[in-house]
Amino acid sequence: MPLSFSLNADADPRKLGVMTTVALIVAAGSGSRTGLDFPKQYLKLGDEMMLSKTIRAFYDHPAIDQVQVVINPNDLDLYREASRDFRLPHWVDGGATRQKSVALGLEAIERFAPTKVLIHDAARPFVSAELIDRCLESLEKYRAVLPALPVVDTLKSIRDSEVTDTLDRSKIVAAQTPQCFDYDAIIGAHRIYESQDVTDDIALAELAGIPVHWVQGSQQNIKITTHEDIAMINHRSLTDIRTGLGFDVHKFADNRDLWLGGVQIPHDKGLAGHSDADVALHAITDAILGAIGDGDIGTHFPPSDDKWKGAASDRFLAYAAELVANRGGMISHIDLTIICEAPKIGPHREKIRTRIAEILSVSEDRVSIKGTTTEKLGFTGRGEGIAAQAVATVKLPE
Repeated sequence: MPLSFSLNADADPRKLGVMTTVALIVAAGSGSRTGLDFPKQYLKLGDEMMLSKTIRAFYDHPAIDQVQVVINPNDLDLYREASRDFRLPHWVDGGATRQKSVALGLEAIERFAPTKVLIHDAARPFVSAELIDRCLESLEKYRAVLPALPVVDTLKSIRDSEVTDTLDRSKIVAAQTPQCFDYDAIIGAHRIYESQDVTDDIALAELAGIPVHWVQGSQQNIKITTHEDIAMINHRSLTDIRTGLGFDVHKFADNRDLWLGGVQIPHDKGLAGHSDADVALHAITDAILGAIGDGDIGTHFPPSDDKWKGAASDRFLAYAAELVANRGGMISHIDLTIICEAPKIGPHREKIRTRIAEILSVSEDRVSIKGTTTEKLGFTGRGEGIAAQAVATVKLPE
């Protein structure tokens, strides 16, 4: 755990003589390839920000004496939220490139008199204590250590749209972080080759002639770069799987439009109700609310409130989906059955499916629409109204 003296501006770690190993976390990037409107390192993964998870991995490791974070000062409010559970030294203002941000971080931690530094990307939040152990053990013998994974895919060289060659994958590894160094060696390389444009710190060590040893990385230690990476991580972390059941009934009414699943259906009658009476969307909304244990549609949108008179029911369903998202969860699947003698659901099935997927912001393969009758039995069999039943499967973080 980081030493508390780092919080005291008057304390000089050189005089104390106990600071040796520093984790330098680079969190100054914009993460534009994720498609988010804020830097990806502040995305919540379950109940914790990505950067918080990354900090914790090093903060809780007994061999790490201090954790220093490099950020973009424009993100200061987000950083304060991400770091509020930790006792950390003052953040370092990053540069225009990753290389510059690392250099500024290395200069800043000089006051801790480190002998070893582990440089890690904030976008690798699943670095394990075992991987850190392997790196530190190797760093006892070598001045530069790279965690890496052997490449399992066949690699090809290309030129424009043409494949030109097959590479020998037995001689190639995929680099990860933390990239670990003798502090004096790596800060010296940064100072000498500051004008060089490289993608990681091992490349600077190579330029400086520092021998680099590699250790086995981890498949879990992935770097989150794209929107697809975020989706994969979110799915993997959502282990609390819930199921909710929704059921609704509305009778037919004259002089009303018929709305089913967010789609206006041609019919001689509509459905009676305070809102647009979309029985299908009401059933799905109740199913989602049931899955997260948050009442029912009447709890959130009481029919006694004139605010909702004639309201489009897609607002209710979108609200239920937002409640799931606010809990860090996702809607995994919707199974809807519409029960009526008329109109026939088949001709409208795909439009309804598409519309529900749009409202919930899920892919269409996560929405199932079925239509059935009650064989002329009951109120639906007599053509007095329409019923709908829905099952919602929701994934939440534990």
